[in-house]
Amino acid sequence: MTPAVTIGLCVRNNASTIRETIDSIIGQDCMHELMELIVVDGHSNDKTLSIIKDSLDNTSIKCRVFHENKGLGYARQIVVDNAEGTYIVWVDGDMVISKDYVGKQLEFMKCHPEVGIAKGKQALEPGKNLLATLETYSRAAGRMVDYTSEKAKSKSMGTSGCIYRVKATRQVGGFDKNITGYGEDFDAECRIRKAGWLLCTIDVQYHDYERGRIFWKDLWRRYLKRGYDFQKVWHGKERVINLYKMLPPAAFVAGLFHSFKIYSLTHRKIAFLLPLQHMFKNTAWCIGFIQSSLDSHKTLT
Repeated sequence: MTPAVTIGLCVRNNASTIRETIDSIIGQDCMHELMELIVVDGHSNDKTLSIIKDSLDNTSIKCRVFHENKGLGYARQIVVDNAEGTYIVWVDGDMVISKDYVGKQLEFMKCHPEVGIAKGKQALEPGKNLLATLETYSRAAGRMVDYTSEKAKSKSMGTSGCIYRVKATRQVGGFDKNITGYGEDFDAECRIRKAGWLLCTIDVQYHDYERGRIFWKDLWRRYLKRGYDFQKVWHGKERVINLYKMLPPAAFVAGLFHSFKIYSLTHRKIAFLLPLQHMFKNTAWCIGFIQSSLDSHKTLT
């Protein structure tokens, strides 16, 4: 039986979380015969691959493993090039997806042939510490938008938890293999949207890296790198991305709006710390972006 959906799992040193991820894939209520798993390992030097193989021993899910050391764009394109499914569901090595995740995404895409990418929703469950909870709330609120609207053109869905229509992805040339860090997803989204496909969210939940403990220094490093990497994919998209919205004062205001939105859903007062958390991580993002711009200028001169 030809699989209907390919699970794309790009991993690197995810030994501490990958078993939960694989268990959530195996636990899908979608027939295993309709699924295939393509693992692309970025040369992990821990037990990530052995855990994956051990976890899949007694399942009927077809699995293929590839290796790369050229970055995220290259890794994701390996999945696109080798996918036998009509759709690709992207799962990260630190994600957990709900039991009905793949089935509901498949059903939605079959019923909406005009949609190129659809994404599930971040579960609003508290993390293991305050910052993890705030990051969960922040990321969830940031994606509570209508992705079919003009205003959402600058909003990145992020690849994790998304289902991509393979036809739409291949139509635009897939992922840019030259993008080694963050931004490969937004670049692909922009081209798929430009080709006339719709982007949207569906009501099915996942848990991301935020479910564990997060510390301020880790969050700073993550968003410093996001800003640094994003500068490299920003050129050519200046009319789509308003950089002023990434500035700390604008982030504070956005965090304020998000806090009311999240409080209305959770009734947890810690939601009102979101403006400070937004401002903190966007400061890191801006510093990373500026540093990348300076480094690019030095290279050119």
